Amino acid sequence: MLSEVFWVAFVSTVSGMIIKIASMLYKSKCRECSICCIKVIRDIENEVKEDLALDVKEESKEDK
Repeated sequence: MLSEVFWVAFVSTVSGMIIKIASMLYKSKCRECSICCIKVIRDIENEVKEDLALDVKEESKEDK
């Protein structure tokens, strides 16, 4: 029989892994990401526009 401490540690570890995977999927710049039973479809058009605007600002600062 496994101890209660083991189960608490096991459940905490599995929960943390699931939360981290979900976080990585939502932070990625991919339109569609899937791992096992988790599938994330995102609209990244606005993020791409913001990234391009930031790149242009950084280039203009470097030119000065």
